[in-house]
Amino acid sequence: MTARVLVVDDQAVVRDGLVLLLGLLPGIEVVGSASDGETALRLVADERPDVVLMDLRMPRMDGVEATRRIRAGFPDTQVVVLTTYTDDESVFAALRAGARGFLTKSADAEEIARAVTTVMNGDAQLDPGVQRRLLNTVTGTGGGAGTAPPAETPAPAAAPAHRSRFSSRHAREARRAGRTPGAGTQPDAGTAGSTGRAGSTGTAGSAGTPPDGLTPREAEVLRLIARGLSNAEIAAALFIGEATVKTHINNLFAKVRVRDRAQAVAYAYRTGLADPREG
Repeated sequence: MTARVLVVDDQAVVRDGLVLLLGLLPGIEVVGSASDGETALRLVADERPDVVLMDLRMPRMDGVEATRRIRAGFPDTQVVVLTTYTDDESVFAALRAGARGFLTKSADAEEIARAVTTVMNGDAQLDPGVQRRLLNTVTGTGGGAGTAPPAETPAPAAAPAHRSRFSSRHAREARRAGRTPGAGTQPDAGTAGSTGRAGSTGTAGSAGTPPDGLTPREAEVLRLIARGLSNAEIAAALFIGEATVKTHINNLFAKVRVRDRAQAVAYAYRTGLADPREG
């Protein structure tokens, strides 16, 4: 059964990239895209998608309110939140509004496809860190806002036979953006200042110290992202658990102020942490 998916994100480069890349996955048909909640509502009414991939912070109508209205007016359409923001307020607001899935933008194609299938079957799919915080909240064991997640025990992971098509294509899109800053479609009105560190002047430095407070491990993870590796492939290359990779990615996203993998790759090229010729 083919899942009909609507992509909603206020950043044109992210939105268009997801449309192109999800279209490569078997079993998924992208029926449209929207840059804000109001447009998303109109498209849901017209296209009746099975699943909406929903960003949270958008102009005119945010993802939480759009999710609430979609679930109220179109109960057969499920919502999976795909966002950079994982604070408790964002998580709980989205779930209360009716979202059945919650993923961070560090998720790779396989995770997104799995979430789409899962929510279509009536189940929920949550990022592991979000699951942990929900459990901590319910059981009263801490781990709420401001509390670091427990350390993961490093564990080797089996390397996939080939690179994720989503990751490799994502890297190529970002590489083109990094080589031609300002080219292509600009972010929609109201998103200025939230498109990553386009003006960053930080460099890796001659001594090899990573910029912007990145740890050596975070810099290595970023280099592997720039080479197009998926989370599972990074875990295998570094002999650490996939959950640990996600923690590193979320930390480095926060430090360099980027919202997704495409911006992270562009940042890596701009600061000299990665070479576009190595991708």
